[in-house]
Amino acid sequence: MHRRQFFVQSAATVLGISAYSLSTISLAIQETFEVNYKDEEWQKRLSPPAYRVLRHEGTERPFTSALLEEHRKGIFTCAGCALPLFSSETKFDSHTGWPSFWKPLAKAIIEREDGSLGIQRTEVHCRRCGGHQGHVFDDGPKPTGLRYCINGVSLQFVPGATS
Repeated sequence: MHRRQFFVQSAATVLGISAYSLSTISLAIQETFEVNYKDEEWQKRLSPPAYRVLRHEGTERPFTSALLEEHRKGIFTCAGCALPLFSSETKFDSHTGWPSFWKPLAKAIIEREDGSLGIQRTEVHCRRCGGHQGHVFDDGPKPTGLRYCINGVSLQFVPGATS
């Protein structure tokens, strides 16, 4: 087991109940976006796990996303509005349990400061619908040194698509 994987699993276990409780609180961004639906409409359009992550800033359990093993060429889009967010060319295995990328597509995301777990992190949201994607950290590979740690349920994969 990789060191990062051990720490992620340990933290997920310790914080699991707290993180789930926090994620069920409506923390969705209260702004107007290009794609903007009422809460009831988001619930109809999204699966329950995607709704919890995208609209209430939840987190899926690590190592549960089918996109972890997605290695084909293509584009990862927002599950809420289909905006292209990441290219498969920037995906890498971070051993954290979530799909990870070292760079988003141009003008695809917005970032917000997040102190919800008592630590400062940077949230990543879809620029077009405001859907919560995950967080970005500064422990990624070259050339950016960034790790965009993204919830698989907040993404859709389009094989063969290019940016």
